[in-house]
Order: sequence, then structure tokens, then C-alpha cells
Amino acid sequence: MDRRDELDWKMVREHPAEDYRVFRVHRREALHPRTGAVHTFSIIRSSDWVNVVALTPDDQVVLVRQYRHGTGRQSLEIPGGMVDPGESPLEAAQRELREETGYATARWIDLGMVEPNPAIQTNRCHTWLALDAERVGELELDPGEVLVVETTPLSAVADLVRSGAITHALVVAAFYHFLVHAGGWRRPA
Repeated sequence: MDRRDELDWKMVREHPAEDYRVFRVHRREALHPRTGAVHTFSIIRSSDWVNVVALTPDDQVVLVRQYRHGTGRQSLEIPGGMVDPGESPLEAAQRELREETGYATARWIDLGMVEPNPAIQTNRCHTWLALDAERVGELELDPGEVLVVETTPLSAVADLVRSGAITHALVVAAFYHFLVHAGGWRRPA
């Protein structure tokens, strides 16, 4: 017998609890698959997100540095953000790269997707590779955004992660997707 059949919980009901603009908290009541007892869980519903590993023609990675209120410090990251209603993940990636960095390209590769925290969140984070990205304009930041664009050699990214200069979990996951796709810290074929 496959024990995985014993893992699924049966939802009894779900209702909205709080709306925080960028995400909504729901309460879900579900039956324990073995005991039948009802348990209540908090679920965070949010739009899907995108991350962009942007590589310039001379193998520089485009990064953004910004203050993050959750940690109370600056964070070195790749461009990214929320997928807007009616927008595909690719369209969101193209928009976020352009808005946050002023860079653009016509060469896009879907690197994969992760679930940021499936214990409590319903959304996904899609990672895109933007090859031969070039600066084409000025930043178009949202009213609540303040960031600085930086570039670093692709060969230096592993050291940035290893040293703790890059700590954002979804950025580290994006670079893992890049490594798998490219077969190492090099421009993909």
C-alpha cells in the first residue's frame, strides 16, 4: 500500500480573514487524514512572483540593492516582483526587469518555478533568464521602491552567496535554477 494516500487532508471550509493588499490571509478548516479531527490553518494567498537572472553580453549579472523592512537591512537581489492580474509570468519578468533596472532584451528562457513556502502560501515564484540584457532606459520604480542597480561578473555570484552578501532565499533558488540550466557558472549554450 502506498502511504502517500494517507497524507491528504480534506478541506471542510475556507474563509477570508484579512486583506493586506499584496496578500490575503485565509483560515482553512481541514480534517486530519488519520484521526478525523478538525484543525484550523492560516493560508496566505498572493499573486505569483517572478525573478529575473539578467545576463549582459559581457557576462555581468544585473542586481538590485534595496532596503527590506522584514530584515531591517539592505538586500542584494535580482530584479523581480509580482505578476499583475492578466499578465503572464514572462510579461511580468520583462516588465520588472525594465522597471527596476532599465535593462531589456528579446532573449528569454524559462528556468523554472518554486513554491516560496507551501506550508502557508499558495503562490509560485517563476525564474526567467534574460540573455544579452542591455540598458535601454531609466528606472520606473513604484512609489514605495528605492533601489540601486549594480552589476557583477557571473563568475562572482557563487562567492556572493557563499559570503552571505546574497541571502534572499528566492534569489538563491533562482541561481540554482540557472546553474542547472547552464551546467555551471557560465553563459548557457
